[in-house]
Amino acid sequence: MEISKSSFGPCFFVGIGGSGMMPLAMILAGRGATVAGSDRNLDQGRVPAKFDDLAAKGVALFPQDGSGIVSADQLVIASAAIEASVPDMIAADALGCTRSTRAAMLASLFNDSRLPIGVAGTSGKSTVTGMIGWILHAVGRDPTVMNGAVMKNFATQDAPFASALVGEGDAFVSEVDESDGSIASYAPKIAVLNNVSLDHKSLDELRVLFGDFVAKAETAVVNANDPDAAALAARLPRGRVTTFAIDASADLRAENLKPEPFAISFDIVSRGVRTPVRLAVPGRHNVSNALAAIGAAMAADVPLGDAVKTIAGFTGLRRRFDLVGEAGGVSVIDDFGHNPDKIAATLDTLHAFPGRLLLLFQPHGYGPLKVMGRELVATFVDRMAEDDILVLPDPAYYGGTVTREVTSANIVEQIVAGGRDARHIADRSDAAAALVAAARPGDRIVVMGARDDTLSVLAAGMVDALAAT
Repeated sequence: MEISKSSFGPCFFVGIGGSGMMPLAMILAGRGATVAGSDRNLDQGRVPAKFDDLAAKGVALFPQDGSGIVSADQLVIASAAIEASVPDMIAADALGCTRSTRAAMLASLFNDSRLPIGVAGTSGKSTVTGMIGWILHAVGRDPTVMNGAVMKNFATQDAPFASALVGEGDAFVSEVDESDGSIASYAPKIAVLNNVSLDHKSLDELRVLFGDFVAKAETAVVNANDPDAAALAARLPRGRVTTFAIDASADLRAENLKPEPFAISFDIVSRGVRTPVRLAVPGRHNVSNALAAIGAAMAADVPLGDAVKTIAGFTGLRRRFDLVGEAGGVSVIDDFGHNPDKIAATLDTLHAFPGRLLLLFQPHGYGPLKVMGRELVATFVDRMAEDDILVLPDPAYYGGTVTREVTSANIVEQIVAGGRDARHIADRSDAAAALVAAARPGDRIVVMGARDDTLSVLAAGMVDALAAT
């Protein structure tokens, strides 16, 4: 459904703690709407700090038992993970409440803005969104930013879960999701396309979704290093495309990459002018992300020099190659890596420097394992070093009916057959304890997975456990 700004009545979010729901709730609350919500994680006592933060911002929180939905005037916004059998949904139906999905509400806000900047692609969306938001904020453009991750630049003691920024400027910067097809609802003026690779949908489906998305934009900022993305860009009028690439022909080109353990520097070449850049986040993939963000900022009339200067101050996102702590000579990194491209980028970045990798990868569901299991196996076999260790607990599971055709045990069996040290340890706590017990000075422990905020809690606990040994 389409929601106009003038129709904001009281909003009730079913699943308000979700990574896509919480920032949307914060944007609506920041624009004056009355916001309330429920979440099964709240009922289960998971990540209480998140819900404390929502409550501190005036959001009324209820058990997910239908008790918070009391009036037909409430607009009920549900996340994709919410089943029709949830009591809140039953209560909404009984009262005749207007209903919306998260994606429909976000698309309406995005499309109503004066300068909608959409960030798409299978990997890197959250980081590029955060980079663009930081550049526009730093140059005084006062953007609104909708992100699926906490942006460290905006996180404070009073706003520890800063995945949204509510501004008064023209720009509305948002990552857009292809996994549920909702990307088709967005009408960007500036569209960023990072890459096209396997995740939730087939490549044929992704090419259609991403192709339609960039075709709507006045300016498309596209990764020329990615063959599928470049092919989609080639269909557009040349004057509507800004290409970016590392060590390849493009409008914005990165050369002379100089990696550091937790940073990277490079030269950006635009129209024959070479400008040095240094990022406070590491890895070749973040150079590509930075090119995308700089291209989008330039399309929004930010001079190249200002974009380069300000992006140096971008400090990253929580759960994106996030150094949680060090103890006993062992570093613990919390990372969102969950599909082949993201995992490969993380492992490549870490292997550029000495030290064994101890990896805990929690799959984000049984469905993704079935869709990309073969590619995940290939990524770990190809990217792990001989002495690296990988443990897989069982996939994240939040209830409902799910087909368990491919399991963590199946994936581990194939990785072992490929010659790597992989182990299936069903319980996540036991898996973490096994890595802590195996760790020695110089190792890097990496906790990877998506759709589970408690992975950050697990990573922090591993630092504590290392300190206690």
